[in-house]
Amino acid sequence: MVHYIARRLLYMVPTLLAISILTFLVIQAPPGDYLNTVVAKLEAEGQYVDRAQLEALRNRYGLDEPIWVQYWRWITGIIIHGDFGHSFVYSAPVADVLKERFGFTVLLSVTSMAFVWAVAIPVGMYSAVKRYSPADYTFTFIGFLGLAVPNFLIALVLMYISYSYFGQSVGALFSPEFAESSWNLGKILDLLSNLWIPIVIIGTAGTAGMMRIVRANLLDELHRPYVTTARAKGLTEGSLLMKYPARLAASPIVSTIGWLLPSLISGEIIVSVVLNLPTTGPVMLRALESQDMYLAGSFLLLLSVLTVVGTLISDVLLARLDPRIRYGKR
Repeated sequence: MVHYIARRLLYMVPTLLAISILTFLVIQAPPGDYLNTVVAKLEAEGQYVDRAQLEALRNRYGLDEPIWVQYWRWITGIIIHGDFGHSFVYSAPVADVLKERFGFTVLLSVTSMAFVWAVAIPVGMYSAVKRYSPADYTFTFIGFLGLAVPNFLIALVLMYISYSYFGQSVGALFSPEFAESSWNLGKILDLLSNLWIPIVIIGTAGTAGMMRIVRANLLDELHRPYVTTARAKGLTEGSLLMKYPARLAASPIVSTIGWLLPSLISGEIIVSVVLNLPTTGPVMLRALESQDMYLAGSFLLLLSVLTVVGTLISDVLLARLDPRIRYGKR
């Protein structure tokens, strides 16, 4: 396993280098740059833009240099100095912009994933054991409904119902009186009282999908010969279920770590915008809209790094969990 991990880590270097190049090319693909976006917006509002000043700013930020020069400055700054560049939109270092919202993003992502696991695993196992029962059909219908309805639509419907029928505004992680206050017990309790709404909305689709996966995998294991043999030897159904099939059916849960890590900083962008959540998702959306190349590029690169690392962790844990998985010799 040590050789496997070392080999995968070695492969990660050219992979991440290629990803960084593609990321920068994608960010630079739209015509123009951040200054062109700003100029177009100002001219649409009828304001005059000094072209000489515009060229001076372009020269100051290096936007007039060849793309490979801009890429080299960006990637060497990350590798050597840990400097992800300067955000044009927020007029601050990219690291500071992301760090400002990183805590809330991690909190929301971790709690949403815990909600998905806590609901989907027992429901999926129950549906598999009670296959074709009324409860199984009910959970299946709810699961398909959760997969079909977009999360942002659920957020909009919940906001409408909450405001129209209960007179409450659903959105943000804090009530207005706690939004700008310092941290205290009251603010923490207010956060917890508002946190469940985005958790349920973001976790709906994940819960529905995970529930179907757990059910399908467990059904496949329940009909294996070793289950029949264990049952014939007198092992109780509860012990049998938890000792063998449930362990092997847990593979999809472990495999989700590959996309859990990038979700820790991306969050649900559309849901975060709809609910006005202070996460990194809206920052990413604004960076893409305004062609803030260093902020958007660093964000995408960080997602890619976490995806590669998460995939490696998933593969190692899957091999430890399921003895049927073996590492290749090549």
